[in-house]
Amino acid sequence: MPTYSIGQAARLLRVSPETVRRWADAGRLPMGRDGSGNRVIDGAGLARFVRERAGGEAPDEASPAPVPVGNALTGIVTGVRLDGVVARVEVQAGPHRIASLVTREAVEDLGLAVGVTVTARMTSSDVHVEVPEPAARRPAPYGTAGPPTGRGGR
Repeated sequence: MPTYSIGQAARLLRVSPETVRRWADAGRLPMGRDGSGNRVIDGAGLARFVRERAGGEAPDEASPAPVPVGNALTGIVTGVRLDGVVARVEVQAGPHRIASLVTREAVEDLGLAVGVTVTARMTSSDVHVEVPEPAARRPAPYGTAGPPTGRGGR
């Protein structure tokens, strides 16, 4: 199961690291310690928190509204339901909840599970879910060296 640092969680939630610390200190966000003693957030706990936060609270006044670039939103997987050859993947990207039907094989190949960070790319009729790759292995963006060839499901 993935874990997130305070900074990583702050970027996903679009708040400051200090806000994440305050939420953890108040017991709103489950936080533990890794082997080195650093504070970490369990991916499944973070997924539950973003789902609850998106459903009931207004966005923080201080945090800027997310701006989708090229119809791509980075978020966290909040649900995966497997059924035969098809799977339903739910992603919370800031205030946006995205649901996508993908193949079971894509879920397994990408290692999609609750708490995993993904990028959802949308067209007028499709949603593609991708797991971010390290920068050194990331394909070139559209218009520079052809379309991306990264792993993804439909």
